[in-house]
Amino acid sequence: MKKSATLYRMHTSEHICPFGLRSKDLLERQGFEVDDHKLSSREETDKFKAEHDVETTPQTFIEGKKIGGHDALREHFNMSPAEKTGTTYTPVLAIFAVAFLMALATNFANNDSISVIKVIELFVAFSMTILAIKKLKDLYGFSNSFITYDLLAMRNLRYAYIYPFAEAFAGIGMLAALSGFIVGPVSLFIGTVGAVSVYKAVYIDKRELKCACVGGDSNVPLGFVSLTENLFMILGGAWMLSKALGLTS
Repeated sequence: MKKSATLYRMHTSEHICPFGLRSKDLLERQGFEVDDHKLSSREETDKFKAEHDVETTPQTFIEGKKIGGHDALREHFNMSPAEKTGTTYTPVLAIFAVAFLMALATNFANNDSISVIKVIELFVAFSMTILAIKKLKDLYGFSNSFITYDLLAMRNLRYAYIYPFAEAFAGIGMLAALSGFIVGPVSLFIGTVGAVSVYKAVYIDKRELKCACVGGDSNVPLGFVSLTENLFMILGGAWMLSKALGLTS
């Protein structure tokens, strides 16, 4: 006989509770037949909360026993909380992974064979451009985080607002194969200042900070993975300059 559970969740024309849907999905994946009660108005929701002496919805009942909200339901099934806390490098690693796949795809679409050098060029350019977009979506939030560790931005706040545009310019310039004399110095400058700033903050001053590399609202810790963004810019800038000078093909 299939196990059964009763779920009360808010589902109105103005608001559909995401945790109600998550609770329903979790119960079904655990093999429960769900008696799904949709609270279709604020009044109905308030009445339910008063009758069952609860402060929030959704609420799950299994065999007549009140389990609680979505977090309580996950705990009931011995699952960890859905919302992650603390710092994580996941956003940066996800961007690097997607940028690398984009580089492979672009190279494959335009050549019969994979060129390692070209893939690296595209990977650096795509990474810089995507990271710049993340910063540009909230310049104020980015700058608030950036000025806490970047040595130049500490002295001149305006640099914090210029930086994302400079990074985007360098990344797009690499993709467009603009002259290395134009793109290279920009990439080298912001990359070098950034690398020195991160190294000083993390390895000399031993400060525990959030990195602004994916924007100001992230939980990415300032550290080695964050430092790679600046190393990419230094590498890309040096490569573009060397090509412009005829040192590499």
